[in-house]
Amino acid sequence: MVERGHKVHVSAPEISADMEAKLRSLGANVHHVALGRTGTNPLTDIAYAISLYRIMRRIRADRVIGYTIKPNIWGSIAAYFAGGRSASMVTGLGLSFIPGGGMRRQLLQALMQKLYGVATKSNDRVIFQNPDDRRDFIAAGCLSDQRKAVLVNGSGVDTAHYTPEPLPDGPVFLMIARLLVSKGVREYAEAALSILRERSDCRFMLAGFIDEGPDAISRTELDNWIEGGLCFLGSLDDVRPALADASVYVLPSYREGTPRSVLEAMSMGRPIITTDVPGCRETVVDGMNGYLVPERDADALAAAMRMLADDTASRVRMGDASHQIAVGKYAVDKVNATLMEHLGL
Repeated sequence: MVERGHKVHVSAPEISADMEAKLRSLGANVHHVALGRTGTNPLTDIAYAISLYRIMRRIRADRVIGYTIKPNIWGSIAAYFAGGRSASMVTGLGLSFIPGGGMRRQLLQALMQKLYGVATKSNDRVIFQNPDDRRDFIAAGCLSDQRKAVLVNGSGVDTAHYTPEPLPDGPVFLMIARLLVSKGVREYAEAALSILRERSDCRFMLAGFIDEGPDAISRTELDNWIEGGLCFLGSLDDVRPALADASVYVLPSYREGTPRSVLEAMSMGRPIITTDVPGCRETVVDGMNGYLVPERDADALAAAMRMLADDTASRVRMGDASHQIAVGKYAVDKVNATLMEHLGL
């Protein structure tokens, strides 16, 4: 956008000094805003919308692009009142569309879908990362004008940054995710510990940070997994060394837009084991660059892990196929070109 002569402003909560410096070096103006990312307090969300409105009025924003649920909803509403055009990037439907939970969660899901329906009325584009999200979003009444819906291949991956690395000799499995139930962390841990009870030649690594909210994994549960043999790497600023140490990447999520961590692993030439759910299934051709397994099924996940643990040649072949798919379908330059075309920029 900067290269095409547009003035770019970025707003987000908790922007670190390093990230702010990086954004400014790219030519963007940075605005710090307070946002309760996992909270449900309506007053906090309204205050966030007012903050966005004030920024938009001050900089005279012509075009607003939101990413993720709260910025999509409140950013679109703020843009409407500020007089700017807006678009929403639906990077995944998350808990708003994952079945289960109690009455409170169901009420929150219904409210979120209603708010999305209000917000998208003022969007001229609603951008999806997989066709399942587009279908379910429309079916739930979140988008009344289907002509606004467009598709891109995720957020893309920088294939020059995430370059292929030789696979380690033995079976080493890695999962990178926020420690949430809906990311499939429990299934990964359960499958890993069941295999570790049978054999000692496999290693299982987990990277990510302990999140907040009703979907979060507790520290106690994590400590129990570590005691059982799971290697916890914590939150990583650079995931490439961990991916280089792994021979298989695993993400048993319940739903995604297009999982960035999977694309990074594919770009570095790793076979993938992921779930046959929206977003995840887009990244794997079953048997070619990895395996698709049913969601919430630790036994099926463990079976797929065992197959790759026992087959070095398949790990190499599938890893090569992952890299080719990443370059051909998900390279960030290709994705950005499509996105800019959709946005008319």
